[in-house]
Amino acid sequence: MDERVYERRAAILRAVVEEYVETAQPVGSGSVAGRGGMGSPATVRNDMVALEQEGYLFQPHTSAGRVPTDRGYRFFVDTVVAPGELGPIQRQAVREVFARAHGALEETLRDASRLLARLTDYAAVVVGPAHEAATIRSVQLVDLGSRTALVVAVLSNGSVEKGFLELSHEVGEDRLAAAGALLAATLQGATLAELPQARRSGDPAVDALVAAAAEALRISHGAEAEPVFVGGTSQVAVSFAAVETVRGVLTLLEQQYTVVGLLQHVLERGQDDRPSVAIGAEHGVDVLADCAVVVAPYSLEGEPAGSVAVLGPTRMHYPETLAAVSAVSSRLTRWLAAH
Repeated sequence: MDERVYERRAAILRAVVEEYVETAQPVGSGSVAGRGGMGSPATVRNDMVALEQEGYLFQPHTSAGRVPTDRGYRFFVDTVVAPGELGPIQRQAVREVFARAHGALEETLRDASRLLARLTDYAAVVVGPAHEAATIRSVQLVDLGSRTALVVAVLSNGSVEKGFLELSHEVGEDRLAAAGALLAATLQGATLAELPQARRSGDPAVDALVAAAAEALRISHGAEAEPVFVGGTSQVAVSFAAVETVRGVLTLLEQQYTVVGLLQHVLERGQDDRPSVAIGAEHGVDVLADCAVVVAPYSLEGEPAGSVAVLGPTRMHYPETLAAVSAVSSRLTRWLAAH
């Protein structure tokens, strides 16, 4: 194909995608030609027919304009579109959310999912760091009274594990402090998956408290996989016209393991220098046939820690969504490094 023809058809395809995203109406050749720089209406019409024959566009019915196919969106994302930039108001919103993020990791990830949903008007997902490889930075025992204690472990990935202990009798401050010191000496640097056995202290009450605290951490760790935070579920009904699609998307977002696996699959297919995008049937999940997923990783100490993603219709504002996902993943990486 002549290079000029290729460039003209790429420009026409971009025009069709951009107009269809804005209007949700099939795009006619006259509308595209009216933008200028793409030739006469007859030339544009012929090129749109060629793009349809090549699978980039389709015509819903005779005499209607064209709409992009999944292949058309893919070409648009891969070779035409560049990530956009957040506007001043959006950049300020990102700064404000992370400026006040002084709490636990889970709270920050939840806030990040809500932020991403506000920035894009689509459903947003943030997957927290897996705990398997995270080591324990610090551990504390806290007396809550009424024969109840709390064990708190801060992990190297910034997350916090908590476990509650029911005590058979009052242990006293001295024994609680001794148990806490023995826990710290034993568990610091260990992973939750392989907690080492504490040495004997010589006091059976202290040893029992240490064993109970370690067991509480094991139970807490075993009850949680990678935490998943979803924001903007209310946007799903607005984003999709088909009730079946809305129901399918909402059901999928409730399935934590499916969501984590989906995002990992999309990331593996992507490029290192920009968010990964899966469109339509590309992600292999039937209920997402009318959906696009944009996902990017965030990292801790140079290693992948988790991911942030947006799930919306294939008729998505791709430049703005790519910019929002990039901004939130980048800020999460910086936040983790500082905490």
